[in-house]
Amino acid sequence: MATAVEKELIQRGEQLKRDGIVIRTYDLWKTYVMGDQEIHAVSGVDIEIKRGEYVAIMGPSGSGKSTLMNLIGCLDTPTKGLYYINGNLVSEMSDDELARIRNREIGFVFQTFNLLPRATSLHNVELPLIYSGMASGERLERAKLAMRQVDLEARMYHKPNELSGGQRQRVAVARALVNNPSILLADEPTGNLDTATGNEIMGLFERLHQQGNTIILVTHEHDIALHAHRIVHVRDGKVEKDEQIR
Repeated sequence: MATAVEKELIQRGEQLKRDGIVIRTYDLWKTYVMGDQEIHAVSGVDIEIKRGEYVAIMGPSGSGKSTLMNLIGCLDTPTKGLYYINGNLVSEMSDDELARIRNREIGFVFQTFNLLPRATSLHNVELPLIYSGMASGERLERAKLAMRQVDLEARMYHKPNELSGGQRQRVAVARALVNNPSILLADEPTGNLDTATGNEIMGLFERLHQQGNTIILVTHEHDIALHAHRIVHVRDGKVEKDEQIR
């Protein structure tokens, strides 16, 4: 039997989902103990992101933005506070439950691409669907569709070392899209690319946003953050400023 507090937390999640709020944190903290010292990497963050938004989380090195990204991406658990993703209270979940949420709700795009070198582009894109237990026929069609979404249909049987840096990042974006996640979470997605290729990838994100995807971009570069429609500035583990820019 659920307690009154548990019922209230469930009802809050249901209301957030009805309101179209994909990400909601309440007084979120992440504290690391180093010897006799406590380091507050994230200090009481309250943030709300609605479905269809394009948000950049920006801050200098050591600001806490990477820790916040790990919490939002369910790669780490908060020391205290509440975190809902798509109405699910993930701050209270076990590691196994978090893994399921990550696979279902979040598409990750990393600076270093994180592709399997011996696998084709298509197989790299398929991987999240394999983990979710989807039948092979449907899996293949979904992966091919994701490759078409990033204009790489002609390269689906190429391996990563046969692709340019921009093409590898497009494969990584296709892999992030293949599960139809609630959010695309991109960590410094242009960090390993030259300026022209980086702008090409940012153009792809803009197109995906126009198609209705919710995108959270983590970056320390102001010109990259300006591609988003809202910038959350993080400093010393806190939200310093939250501005709508378009």
